[in-house]
Amino acid sequence: MDYQSTYFHEVQYYETDAMRIVHHSNYIRWFEEARTAFLKQEGLDYDKLENRGIMFPVLSVDCQYKMAVSFGQTVKIISKIDYFSGIRFGLSYEVYSQDGSVLHATGKTTHCFLNTDLKPINVKKYALDVYEHFLELTGSAE
Repeated sequence: MDYQSTYFHEVQYYETDAMRIVHHSNYIRWFEEARTAFLKQEGLDYDKLENRGIMFPVLSVDCQYKMAVSFGQTVKIISKIDYFSGIRFGLSYEVYSQDGSVLHATGKTTHCFLNTDLKPINVKKYALDVYEHFLELTGSAE
């Protein structure tokens, strides 16, 4: 299964520079917004998982800028889980104009699962239901 999620973000003035172009650092924040919304939509809310002692920090982030975004625009961010191993997972992102006609950026993030002591965990052993939920979104574990 190749499941993806769509998230819309309206560009705020504070996200822009003196040219009213979105500052590059904001794309990383948009990835987080899209990821958080995606996981919440799928019943994998950060709050719920953290209350169960499961955290998944960002290990790496990558962004390729294609076309500038300006103040007043709304962007559509497509996110999907690329891989899942039970210990790590990765997502990819595509940032488009609201109508989908212009690709503004692409990116990836990688994450691992930790417990509240910040120790790596195998989510299959720690929370089988969470493991199975991620499997549903990816089709298989690597």
